[in-house]
Amino acid sequence: MTKTSRLHSLDSLRAIMMLLGLVLHSSESYNIGDNDIWPRDPMSTHIFLNYLNSLIHVFRMPVFFMVAGFFGALLFYERGSKSMIINRMKRIALPFMVFLLVLHPIIILAFDFTSHAFNAQLSDISLELSLFPQITYHLWFLYYLILLTLFSFVLALLLNKAPGFRQKINTTFRWLMDRKLLAILVFGIMLFIVMLYIWDYSVPTPLSFIPDDGDFLFFLLFYLTGWVLYTSKYPLNALIKNDRLFISIAVIAFTIRFVWSSHIDDVSIGIIHALITWMFVFGISGLFIRYTSQYSSRMRYISDSSYWVFLAPLPLPVFIPSLMSGWMLAAIIKFLITLVGTTAICLLTYHYWVRSTGIGLFLNGRKYS
Repeated sequence: MTKTSRLHSLDSLRAIMMLLGLVLHSSESYNIGDNDIWPRDPMSTHIFLNYLNSLIHVFRMPVFFMVAGFFGALLFYERGSKSMIINRMKRIALPFMVFLLVLHPIIILAFDFTSHAFNAQLSDISLELSLFPQITYHLWFLYYLILLTLFSFVLALLLNKAPGFRQKINTTFRWLMDRKLLAILVFGIMLFIVMLYIWDYSVPTPLSFIPDDGDFLFFLLFYLTGWVLYTSKYPLNALIKNDRLFISIAVIAFTIRFVWSSHIDDVSIGIIHALITWMFVFGISGLFIRYTSQYSSRMRYISDSSYWVFLAPLPLPVFIPSLMSGWMLAAIIKFLITLVGTTAICLLTYHYWVRSTGIGLFLNGRKYS
């Protein structure tokens, strides 16, 4: 296959999906609801932050894994299978292991400190100060990305021995994607079946080191969609069609589901979730292709920084809320302070500690002068 020129839109899309993790984590302390693993501010919560958190959660990881699948296929077919595996292990597996070990004690201390500041009981979900972490924390998506990479690598090698079958898959995919509403319906049914299997109508966040087969299938569906999006050579510009319409419908449907969830049966919730997830996936992808396909030095900087900004900061949105314990401020104000503070620290440390150092080389394969 011919070498693909740099896809600025997908680079930007992947980066923004990662950076939205800062919004999710910064809102956690101010969500209404029982404390699960994150200490909640007893004085400041707001339902809007539950809404914002849930809305982002619907599409963020599905979009990310679809883009990851696309780039995985690009590496496999343009650089070769061996180079693809080496690249993924260097860019994904090694950062996963290093950051997990380094951040483990810091995360535990941050959770412990904030729990005491909020007079809350520290969650017993494996948050113990030990030599080795018992869960994967926010790095779970890298853990599953490693598993998906290995699976798709083996699958692609097998399909290389059956080019006729692979061509049928690509032809069927292109035919389906040309009928976008039908594609949303078909992919939505597949996603709903997976949801029924795992008995969960939301995007999973599996923290355990023991892989869950249902969660693996959930993310595999999006990863393979991205993979075939590349191998089928489906024109990315075609995703622009109806992108804003899909996003609008998805936001309205999600809002109705969020507000009136107590009046909607579980099966209907699952169906709505499955369909709007794919509307978000195709709509948001199209939106980025529409507006970020041209090179932008600002977006390139954000894209380069996104890996560090997501990997490193989890202790910050846990710790910063503890500094505002007892402050009589609205939850949304505290959330914004946490988000801005976390983002500023992450970007400053990236610029001065990472971008032109060996850490940047380790994470992104290059460092800047």
